[in-house]
Amino acid sequence: MSTGMRTWVVVGANRGIGLELTRHLERRGDRVVAACRQRSPELSALRVEIVEIVEGVDVTSDDGVGKLSDHLGGGAIDALVVVSGVLRPVSLEGLDFGVIREQLEINALGPLRVVSRLIPNLSAGQGAKVALITSRMGSIADNGSGDHYGYRMSKAALNMAGKSLSIDLKGRGVAVCVLHPGFVRTRMTGGHGNVEPEVAAGQLLARVEELTLETTGTFWHADGSVLPW
Repeated sequence: MSTGMRTWVVVGANRGIGLELTRHLERRGDRVVAACRQRSPELSALRVEIVEIVEGVDVTSDDGVGKLSDHLGGGAIDALVVVSGVLRPVSLEGLDFGVIREQLEINALGPLRVVSRLIPNLSAGQGAKVALITSRMGSIADNGSGDHYGYRMSKAALNMAGKSLSIDLKGRGVAVCVLHPGFVRTRMTGGHGNVEPEVAAGQLLARVEELTLETTGTFWHADGSVLPW
């Protein structure tokens, strides 16, 4: 990644981990394009570019992602971080395939849609990076408790997308990683967790900075340990 001011795109920047990532990057003096469906007062208080369309930048919509692409034009992106995701509990006793499908659309297909649309921007720079925020709940080897069908399935699918992207984009000089932020206290987790969002954000940024074409395709915990697929 080039030195000096760099361009970061954070998708899902209005709250939680995405907001804290945006705060960190703003303090560093980088250019930040913060994409979200609806800006929050906390995001509005930052000196960053906010891409908010009438119906929001919806990762489930080609039109929504297209609006983000239009904002960027042909400009190069140094790093793209996709944080968008939802957690809807689904147990075997109460299978709701509509809820499972929603999580697959948002958590797996959405990030792939964003990356695929922004490939020209990533390829325009030197040493661009993509970080997909996933969860160790998407690890098949690490699943010892079952349950959460939609979330686990969608994150496993996201992990596979990230691995394939790392192979397909390597020739373009773009490195890709999938990152587990830890059990972070956010609205999505109902305020439960053992890591504050600002701490997780700092760790995640460190992992993105360390990412190279030699380590592309890695599934990392935010603390730097490699997680099983």
